[in-house]
Amino acid sequence: MAAHDELTDRQALVDLTVAYSYALDDRRFDDLDDVFLPDATAELGRHLEGRDAIKDRIRDALVPLDVSQHLVATHEIRVDGDRATGRCYLQAQHVRTGPDGPTLLMVGGRYEDRYVRTTEGWRIAHRALVVLWTNGDPAVLGA
Repeated sequence: MAAHDELTDRQALVDLTVAYSYALDDRRFDDLDDVFLPDATAELGRHLEGRDAIKDRIRDALVPLDVSQHLVATHEIRVDGDRATGRCYLQAQHVRTGPDGPTLLMVGGRYEDRYVRTTEGWRIAHRALVVLWTNGDPAVLGA
């Protein structure tokens, strides 16, 4: 297998998390096929098995909203050959407009990820959302 440059790998993994955020906020859920392994797992409010289950969970949460914005930063990545781990901070805004106007829920936390290099590039094998705080109305997400 060819040698890989660690800085290039690290940037590719940051780009993967950015692609995830844009796929969510642009409601391009099929773009997540280029983010997750087919047999990926996730902890997104509940345990999920497989990329399709992850996409369904995200779609169900976001489609009812008028808009969302997922900001990711402060990436910490460790590359070990064709595997890597990473975490980054997240702030997500979720807006739903009702009869009394827009309602907002902000979520702050981090993503904790395991990655695998494939022939198509890096993919997420497992993603866990760790919620650190919320502010606003949980009913925005149907809670």
